[in-house]
Amino acid sequence: MNTLNYDIDEIRSQMDYLQLLARTYKTAAETATEIINLEAILNLPKGTEHFLADIHGEHEAFVHVLRNASGDIKRKIADLLSDELGQKELRDLCTLIYYPKEKLRLMREESEGLTDEWYRRTMRRLVLICRNISSKYTRSKVRKVLPKEFSYIIQELLHESEGMTNKNRYVSSIIDTIIEIGEAENFIAAICSVIQHLAVDRLHIVGDVFDRGAGSHRVMDALCEYQNFDIQFGNHDVLWIGAASGNRACMANLLRICMRYGNLGVLEDGYGINLLPLATFAMEVYSDDPCADFGPRLDEGVTLSEKTRRLIAQMHKAVTVLQLKLEADIIRRHPEYCMDDRLLLDKIDFKKGACRIGGRNYAMTDMFLPTVSPDDPYRLSIEEEELIEQLAHSFRTSEKLYKHIRTLLDNGSMYLVSNGNLMYHASVPMNADGTFRDVVIEGELFHGRALLDRVEKVIRDAYAAASRLSGVGTSAQTPALASTLTEQERNDVDYTWYLWCGKDSPLFDKDKMATFERTFLRNKAVAKERKGDYYTFRNDPEAVDRILNEFEVKGHHRHIINGHTPVHTAKGESPMKAGGKLLVIDGGFSKPYHRETGIAGYTLVYHSRGMQLVEHQPFTSTEDAIRRGTDIRSTRHLVEMRSHRLLIRDTDKGRDIMQRIDHLRRLLFAYREGLIR
Repeated sequence: MNTLNYDIDEIRSQMDYLQLLARTYKTAAETATEIINLEAILNLPKGTEHFLADIHGEHEAFVHVLRNASGDIKRKIADLLSDELGQKELRDLCTLIYYPKEKLRLMREESEGLTDEWYRRTMRRLVLICRNISSKYTRSKVRKVLPKEFSYIIQELLHESEGMTNKNRYVSSIIDTIIEIGEAENFIAAICSVIQHLAVDRLHIVGDVFDRGAGSHRVMDALCEYQNFDIQFGNHDVLWIGAASGNRACMANLLRICMRYGNLGVLEDGYGINLLPLATFAMEVYSDDPCADFGPRLDEGVTLSEKTRRLIAQMHKAVTVLQLKLEADIIRRHPEYCMDDRLLLDKIDFKKGACRIGGRNYAMTDMFLPTVSPDDPYRLSIEEEELIEQLAHSFRTSEKLYKHIRTLLDNGSMYLVSNGNLMYHASVPMNADGTFRDVVIEGELFHGRALLDRVEKVIRDAYAAASRLSGVGTSAQTPALASTLTEQERNDVDYTWYLWCGKDSPLFDKDKMATFERTFLRNKAVAKERKGDYYTFRNDPEAVDRILNEFEVKGHHRHIINGHTPVHTAKGESPMKAGGKLLVIDGGFSKPYHRETGIAGYTLVYHSRGMQLVEHQPFTSTEDAIRRGTDIRSTRHLVEMRSHRLLIRDTDKGRDIMQRIDHLRRLLFAYREGLIR
């Protein structure tokens, strides 16, 4: 029965578009086939979305959570094989799926299993798991993730039921032949990789890949290879984008953070940043200074020689003073930032050993500041000028940094609305009365969604200006190149630093970043950073609804998903705010936060049955996971469960498909009416 009842005059008015569509679907039969295919896709289960935030360079924990899909793979295995697997077998099978090559190598070394019967049993289990996980996807989508060398074989095994008597011998023959010709381990590794890829349909990272942990570059390497992800820029990410755009204050900040946590490897090995000039400068200037307050904060179990610790402390102090001078240059150039309260070097009384803040003197912990002249404290010495130019050159010529920043920009944004979820890293600045705060950018006022849109444009324009000056990235503020920037471009580059620490920045939203106070003052109370009003209103359901409406998020089941602020579970804080409308999933990957929060943070899983918040305990190590089968101990918290299983038609993608189906139905009508031959 023909249900294509369109007004023929309406279809004639759309002929230009339909003629273009007909270049892809050249016949009525091709058009009908695609309609049938898309209608079928609408009835597949919604794919699993995986939300992570604040990875902060913790590469091993990040990769493990990716491989186990926040425990979702283990849950599926338990559902499928609970009748035949004990706890040890379950752990071993999970570890095999997460780390197939490493687990197989270990089993060979320990002569554990690896008989033909073990291979046969394991491959059958893996095929069963893969068949279950792949059932929510089209065959076409599954084919795209299959390894080339085993694609045909895996397809045959996935789409043939062993319950059919006629197929039993066929399936058994495939598995027996794989074992006989010595390809069992390669096949196991291949199908484990497919399970990992299909367990998660899309990965969302709600900001802050960089800093603190020792593997930021490795996290970015993993993302460069990942098949389907997006990222909402965090303040630490924009700090690195700013450095790659040539902002010298951003460079100094990220260098200081790396020194603070002893992560020289990220800079030297990860990005090829030459730290020799900084080390040489620091050893000369602070040769007689113990730099006692600048020693690196190391993870438990990490040890350094006393000589290395002292060198890092000297470099840390040198780059901290350099940072304060470079930041002052931007602050004085931009009075509209209203950050004069951050100009503190000129408030130091070198005779009294104190700094005057808010009409009160605060005792300094360290008065050995040989590069700070009391007459002109913000002037760079000749040696400091040379140092920052050498560092800027290293940033400008780092191809790995260029690749990673391009990956961030190509897959990133300030915010994202997806399937009823609004994701942004930190805040939407608000006033004390709950209205959106106006923020001045280049003489114009922006608030709410328009503010985040404008901020993203500034970030992209800053990096575009840097790219224009060099094929790999550039130092836009070096004397040789700064003159080639327009005033607007220079302002954009400057603003990337403001986004890192400005009080009206939606990525920061505190009254100050108290680097000077934390570092140099005895009274630590003056270093307290007061959060913006957003952090009060995120507990208010009405305020959260206003934000969701501002970003035009539709539906009854809608949420805001944030990172940025660790959830202090040990103190009773909940990650669910405003009655569950706002979720804070600061991943807590960063080890320095573990004692403070009591856990290793949260991730979020949104599958066809509903949404679950996963609370993680600290990850030990990849080696421990492989050798002992240890996993991240996780607790699942139900956010909401749906009364019916969500299908693709219930998602944003489904709405796009339905619109495409409507266009194709109109094209099919045009074919049948002879409007298009």
